[in-house]
Amino acid sequence: MLGKSYDELVMGEKASFTKTISEYDVYSFAGITADQNPAHINEIYANETFFKKRIAHGMLVSSLISTVLGMNLPGPGTIYMKQNLSFLVPVYFGDTITAEVEVIEKLEEKKRIRLKTTCINQDGKIVVDGEALVSPPRK
Repeated sequence: MLGKSYDELVMGEKASFTKTISEYDVYSFAGITADQNPAHINEIYANETFFKKRIAHGMLVSSLISTVLGMNLPGPGTIYMKQNLSFLVPVYFGDTITAEVEVIEKLEEKKRIRLKTTCINQDGKIVVDGEALVSPPRK
C-alpha cells in the first residue's frame, strides 16, 4: 500500500507520531551510528555538563520525523529529499516526543511537497523545528 500521491495531499494536512525516548533507544542509536558522545551515554560526565544529565542525540529525536513522512504523511513510498533542523531544547531519557509534519507547499513542476516539521515534548515545548522536502509516491 502506498501513501498519498501529490494530487491527494491537501495544504495544511497534518500527521504525527509519538514515542517516549528510552535509555535503550539512546544506546541503540549510539551503537548504530558510532556516536559515543559522553553527553549521551556517560551519566557521570553528563552530570557535569550544562544539561546536568544525559541527553538524547538530536538526530535520534529528529528521526521521528522520518517515521511520520514514511509511514503516515505522505506515507509509504515517499522519498525524503531534504531537511533543515534547529535543535531548540534538549531531550532527556523518558521524555515523550511527538513528531508532527504539516503540508505547507505543493511544488507543481516536480510534484514535490514542502512540509513544516516539528518535534514537541510532553510539556508542549518545541525541541526540534524545521522543514522537509519530499517526493510523494506516484500512483
